[in-house]
Amino acid sequence: MKKLAKKIKLNTSITLITGLHIGGSGDNVEIGGIDNPVIKLGTRDNQPYIPGSSLKGKIRCLLEQIEGSAKVGGNDNINNLFGYSQTNQPSKLIVRDAMLTPESAERLRNCENLDMPYTEGKWENVIDRVKGTAEHPRQTERIPAGVSFDVEFVINVWDDDKEDELLNLLKKGINALENDYLGGSGSRGYGQIKFENWTSFEASEETNWTMSSK
Repeated sequence: MKKLAKKIKLNTSITLITGLHIGGSGDNVEIGGIDNPVIKLGTRDNQPYIPGSSLKGKIRCLLEQIEGSAKVGGNDNINNLFGYSQTNQPSKLIVRDAMLTPESAERLRNCENLDMPYTEGKWENVIDRVKGTAEHPRQTERIPAGVSFDVEFVINVWDDDKEDELLNLLKKGINALENDYLGGSGSRGYGQIKFENWTSFEASEETNWTMSSK
């Protein structure tokens, strides 16, 4: 029977190079309100955050594109790390929700140039190429460039796994994400991010977390 050998915890920060939009619910938009709100956490003063599911899904999608997989679940190595429900493979990768760093939250809270608490509004239009006029204006909510989020990845390593292969696959996906975009409207400049300040820890089922030598 396979056993869980260790857990590898990777802590890092995500810095926004350009504004980020990950959509929240627009069901309760008031008249005159913003059309496309970002997702926010009510228990943290309605601060915007990056869902772990958004990070994990985007990284997996990019890896499958790189490997030429025509559909989700088409690559065994990716399935081994990310899981695949169709074959009852559990995910070995945990991606936590990414919260604003305390410094960034304070900076946004005290900024007088924002349209809303913690966020900005960006107007966009559809251009009529015949008339040369703007139509259907709408306002999209974004988290402004320059702020950072704390995020944590945890990899469950089983006794038949090759640890380096799991780590290298995740790193490959993260590098791909830095060269792509996160969230919506990436082709229009949104969602460029950078991962910084990496630290790693290891733990077995019998030990506490210790700094990794890698």
